[in-house]
Amino acid sequence: MLLLAIMALVWAAGVRAQDIPAQPRYGDDNIAVALYADGAPRAGETWMLALRFTPSSDEWHGYWSNPGDAGLGMDLRLALPEGWTMGAPLYPVPQRLVQELPSGPLMNHIYKGEYAVLMPIAVPDDADIAGLPRIEGFVEFLACTDTVCVPQDALLEARQGGDFARWRSEIAPKLASAASFEASGNVIRLAIPLPATVELANPHVFIANTGLVAYAEPQVFRRAGDTLVAELLLDRYQAELPAEVEGIVSFGTGAGVRFGAIAGPVPDGGEMIAGPVEYAGIPPLWTLLLGALVGGLILNIMPCVFPILSLKALSLVRAGGSEAAARAEGLAYTAGVVLACIALGGLLLALRAAGEQVGWAFQLQQPAFVIALLVLASVITANLAGVFALPGIDTGGGARRGAFATGLLAAVAATPCTGPFMAAALGAALLLPTMLALALFAALGLGLALPFLALGFVPALRRMLPRPGPWMERFRRAMAIPMGLTALALLWLAVQLGGRGFALFALVTLFGIVLALFVVGKLQQAGKMAWPAFGLVAAPFLIFGAFAMPAAYDPGEQRSAASRSLLAPQPFSAEALGEARASGNPVFVWFTADWCVTCKVNEGLAIEREATARAFADAGVIAMVGDWTDGDEAITRFLTEQGAAGVPLYLWYEPGGEAEQLPQVITADMLTERALRARRAARARGISREIRPRAVRD
Repeated sequence: MLLLAIMALVWAAGVRAQDIPAQPRYGDDNIAVALYADGAPRAGETWMLALRFTPSSDEWHGYWSNPGDAGLGMDLRLALPEGWTMGAPLYPVPQRLVQELPSGPLMNHIYKGEYAVLMPIAVPDDADIAGLPRIEGFVEFLACTDTVCVPQDALLEARQGGDFARWRSEIAPKLASAASFEASGNVIRLAIPLPATVELANPHVFIANTGLVAYAEPQVFRRAGDTLVAELLLDRYQAELPAEVEGIVSFGTGAGVRFGAIAGPVPDGGEMIAGPVEYAGIPPLWTLLLGALVGGLILNIMPCVFPILSLKALSLVRAGGSEAAARAEGLAYTAGVVLACIALGGLLLALRAAGEQVGWAFQLQQPAFVIALLVLASVITANLAGVFALPGIDTGGGARRGAFATGLLAAVAATPCTGPFMAAALGAALLLPTMLALALFAALGLGLALPFLALGFVPALRRMLPRPGPWMERFRRAMAIPMGLTALALLWLAVQLGGRGFALFALVTLFGIVLALFVVGKLQQAGKMAWPAFGLVAAPFLIFGAFAMPAAYDPGEQRSAASRSLLAPQPFSAEALGEARASGNPVFVWFTADWCVTCKVNEGLAIEREATARAFADAGVIAMVGDWTDGDEAITRFLTEQGAAGVPLYLWYEPGGEAEQLPQVITADMLTERALRARRAARARGISREIRPRAVRD
């Protein structure tokens, strides 16, 4: 027994391997600290100790391991038996304390109230343990209020007890998958694997690496599927990046996760969920709202919208109602347009949040919607041509309900179009928080409704319109021509989406509907009950179409935009684009869709030109086209990365250079001048290479 006692004394003396003072200098009166052990240790297992910090009042707070712009983390020394090692301390999710100073804001990472820090202890396999060993230690830390800081220290001796179940639950768990990071300029971007189902009320990343980031600067967060992308400004004095970036992602609810990130790729794009837009590479919100407003205003001259707007404007003149009635009609029309735009935008954002790769005018990639729009355009054409009268679209009604329905119709009819000024606004809408994105869609609708709204509220504008007369009926019938052309364009689009058989059966169904409307019109002229006859005539055709069109649907029959182009371009893919850029030749990439009016105008006036084809051939330009008619997910993803919500999109790559995004309305001179400039640059560099000739079709 005496021998065992002597051995125990020798072992106990050996555990004091670190320098522990005999007594504290400052004490822990402001934030008391105690050391607890989670039961007795076991050989070969991890034993957990805990430091519990208890402030004497609510005004005092302690610090995380990285205190931020000011403060001090704790310095802990434990006397452990030989071979026993302490791992990195485990902290709860810290809180932010921002203080405004004349020199600028400071942010500290703090804990208010009681908190515990866990210390995992690795116990060797051959440890000889008899009960709870005597573990002593010493800790130094800082206790602060909002105005004063005082040093604290305490001698420690582990004792059993403490609420380890609660303390463990408060520790931020470590993600099983590694994160990645990359730096671009003065920004570090983190890709943190976090399921999209995790709710982020007010996210913030606490970086454990000291001096790496500017703590008080705003952070930007985006969602890219099950990846959270965080963008943080680097500290101005940061010299080089570490091999690993560690930290804690706070969800804003007191919960969070720890992560470790290594250098690697970080996804571009994604939906912005937090952070000021100016820090996210997005133009100021007021310019986006203005762009959406002006873009919506321009949509009024499109062939599918202009007839509706013109006839609705003339209805105010024909009705000759009061000022109050004109204003009410203007407001009702505006409400219909704005509501439709918000609904379409909300559906777009919801689909993207669910993981679908969709963009603006996504509904036109769905054959069923195209057929519905075809029927609607044909019905409107028949109505304008005088085949039948339909309340709410006919110009004679002038009721608020009719104006609201017409507003809905105008917004839906305008969705295939993406005009000037709209690109930046709609592209930003896919990255901004939901409420800001919906505000952009509302601004787009307000711009579309603005002409009719102005007519309703400004009598001088109404007086500028021609006086009512027989010409109005002729004008009304003339407006059936652009609307009929819209119907023909939609029929052609049905061929591109579903094949000739699909479109043929759609045409047969459409014939039955128009025939039924003709019967309705004749009965209306005779003053008889008309609409029951519509059901009797149209029903067989509708039943036929419901069965025949799905059976005939053949998306593989359509020809791609590449096969129809004068430039003989390559079909777009990320891999093909990478190879083309690596070839040393200039590259031109354009993204189009058969339902995009702006795309087709640009292609006819600028791209599909003999002069453009010759200039591209002379300069060795590699042409590439992305056909987005049926909603290719890879193209949608690439459009989002470029900040575009839809088509058209035109990109020019100089050899070895980054993408130059061309305007949405382009000219042949823009393309030929760039090709000529690339040819001259190649000659100036003295580069001799075989230029593969481009096919120029007759």
